Amino acid sequence: MTIKVGDKLPQATFRVMTADGPAARTTDDLFAGKKVVLFAVPGAFTPTCHRNHLPGYLEKAAEIKAKGVDAIMVTSTNDVFVMDAWSKATGGTGVIEFLSDGNADFAKEIGLSMDGSGFGLGTRSQRYSMLVEDGVVKELSVEEAAGKAEASGAAAMLEKL
Repeated sequence: MTIKVGDKLPQATFRVMTADGPAARTTDDLFAGKKVVLFAVPGAFTPTCHRNHLPGYLEKAAEIKAKGVDAIMVTSTNDVFVMDAWSKATGGTGVIEFLSDGNADFAKEIGLSMDGSGFGLGTRSQRYSMLVEDGVVKELSVEEAAGKAEASGAAAMLEKL
């Protein structure tokens, strides 16, 4: 079943890169007591994700945070090393938190995984954005069309804040 507005995020563990190397962060670590914009992409460095979705959030990060958002996070089913490289390559380090859902456990748990095996991608996350307050989903936008980052883009999220 797909997560919906009003649902609490399930317990999950992401991997993040720290100065000491990869570390585990749970949904409680990341979302408890915070107002967070979380967006998901099928893959770091893939065309729509790299050229459209992430750049919009980087460009509008200050505006989003000015609306009372504590953190902006992006998740993908890439491993923590790829997510770290993507963060550095895009200038996202320190602006957006990059969360690795390498086995797609979180994507599956919230009902937003997809089968990308036809493109050699395996199990991936669908493209979406959500506003999460203290672990509870307040807004959710899932992209309908592949290759688009409109409903889940930064401009759409700003309108909802």
